[in-house]
Amino acid sequence: MSGTEETLEPGEDRPMRETVVEIAAPGAVETGVEDGGPIDLEALRSTLEYIRPALQADGGDLVLLGTEGGKVVLQLVGACGGCPLSTMTLVGGIERILKDRVPGVESVEAI
Repeated sequence: MSGTEETLEPGEDRPMRETVVEIAAPGAVETGVEDGGPIDLEALRSTLEYIRPALQADGGDLVLLGTEGGKVVLQLVGACGGCPLSTMTLVGGIERILKDRVPGVESVEAI
């Protein structure tokens, strides 16, 4: 065991990580910071952090790939990436929450 690994006591939970990773192929989607896009990016990042623990509890996570107009482009990873119910999670959960909480969000697409 290396010195960077943490040791957990029996019954102790590993702390959740709070990160938003933004990646995209050049020209695929706009991240919206410089272009003054219609989506409030600070509210978007904050809301994704609000959603993240529910996905992590089931062994999954999400990656923000960027925005394009009123569309948010995400990638579901981990257990969520191959889950047959991920479409329901995306539309029934993530998209609904983002539309309610983030000005400018019109749709959510998972790649």
